[in-house]
Order: sequence, then structure tokens, then C-alpha cells
Amino acid sequence: MAKPVERERAIELRRHGLSYREIRAQVPVAKSTLSLWLRQVGLAKAQRQRLTERRLAAAHRGSQKRHIECLARVAAIHNSAIQEAQGLIQASDVMWAVGTTLYWAEGAKTKPWRSHARFQFTNTDPLAIDLVRCWLRRYCNVDESDILFDIYIHENADVESARMHWMRHLHIPESRLRTYFKKHNAKPKRYNVGRTYCGTVRITVRKSTALSRRIEGWIKAIAEHCGVV
Repeated sequence: MAKPVERERAIELRRHGLSYREIRAQVPVAKSTLSLWLRQVGLAKAQRQRLTERRLAAAHRGSQKRHIECLARVAAIHNSAIQEAQGLIQASDVMWAVGTTLYWAEGAKTKPWRSHARFQFTNTDPLAIDLVRCWLRRYCNVDESDILFDIYIHENADVESARMHWMRHLHIPESRLRTYFKKHNAKPKRYNVGRTYCGTVRITVRKSTALSRRIEGWIKAIAEHCGVV
């Protein structure tokens, strides 16, 4: 059914630079109908600029809201983790404390430019890798299938021998150990060269941003217990 009065009103409002949402607030018709009415209506530069500014402002408000919600979620995880850690500290749980401290020293940290860091732990020591792997299963409830292993090694090293070393030690198939090459340095300043060099292994946990936040709370609790914060 034709609505000539509403159509003319909608066109007039559009020529004044109003958005579809603003027009529909005054002319309550379906968006598809409005689009049909206004598809031939051009906008002046100032009107287009106004609509662009409104879209940007709306996007900014949405971004701010999401940021505030994210901060609230992080604070809740931290507070819960601190309480959890206080109980483990009181229980003198050595393995939990060692695993948390190892991650504090060698794990990935959140940064201002990387606020959603996954759990990643990197080391050359097989015992450290073993402990953190066991710690993940025992204290973080991480399933073995969610643990990824990467080896970082210089391309001029005995890569296959190093891979076999880590696969045997970790008891994992070849498909679970991805290989990444480090840039070759003709005059290395490191001492772990030659036949004993087996590269560096990185443990990554899938979808582990929340876990990283939880561990941040544990670390804070340890620091507070030691009186350093």
C-alpha cells in the first residue's frame, strides 16, 4: 500500500542528512521500504561527513564498552585466581609454586599491544618442559590434546636428530612437533652448539587466554606472599 506522505517525509529527512535509524524513528516503516524510497536520494558532502562521523562515534562507543567489559572479566579472573593461589600457598604445594614461577620467568606475558596472549612456555631444558607439561594437566586442567609442541632450531643444526630427541623425550608422534628455523648466524655467541644442540621447545595451549589471566593472578599472589608488591 502506497504511503506518499511518509515517503516524502523520509526523503526530506534524508536530504537533511539523517541516517536510516534516525528517519525510521520519525517514519516507522520497514527498512527495506525505506531503502527503496531513498535509493535515488543523493547526499551533500557535509551530510555524508555527518553520517560518517556518527558511524565512527558509534563504533568508538562500542569499542569502549567492549574494553570495559574485558577489563571487568580480567579483574574477576585475577581475583578468583589470587584466592585460589592463597590456598595453594598455605598448603605449601611445591609443584604448583615451581610451575607458576617457571612460567613467570619463561612464559609469554600480556603486553599493552598484545592483551590476549595465549599460554606459551619456552625452554631448552627437558626437565622444565616435563614439569610444566605435568603442571598444566594437574593444576590447570588442560587436556593433553590441547598442548602443542614447537621446536625452534638453527637450520644448520642436525634437525632430524634434534626432532627425534624431543619426540622420544616427550613421547609424541612426529605430527605433534612442528619445526621452525632460526636465522643462521655464522659467528654464534651461544655455547650450545654441536652434537648436543637440540634447539628450543615451546609449549602452547589452545584457546588459553583465560588460562593466562588465571596464571597472572597466581603470580601476583606469589609476589604478594613474598612481599615484593
